[in-house]
Amino acid sequence: MPHCVIEYSTTLGRQLSPSALVMAVHQGALDSGLFEEADIKSRAIGYDYHHNGGSSRDFVHATLRILSGRTPEQKQALSAGVLDALAGLGLKDISLTVEVVDMERECYAKRLD
Repeated sequence: MPHCVIEYSTTLGRQLSPSALVMAVHQGALDSGLFEEADIKSRAIGYDYHHNGGSSRDFVHATLRILSGRTPEQKQALSAGVLDALAGLGLKDISLTVEVVDMERECYAKRLD
């Protein structure tokens, strides 16, 4: 855990690659100290069409789905750390957002074949 899903506007390709977004979020999650690197799963989904608050401003939204049990302070620090990692990419004229979502441990299932 966590599952890091990064949604972004594909026009960001003028400024950086999607892999840079994935690595920034991945590193922000790792730097939180809450997870082992091997447990962090990160992926990105690009959107060609979007409308963002009355404009076509580029955006990055990272959702970190984590198993329940962390304190609000831990989740807040995780969110802030990932946001800082994204801000460190130096993107201009962009909306950056991060959301931490609990997944109930009792309802989560995993299987590796």
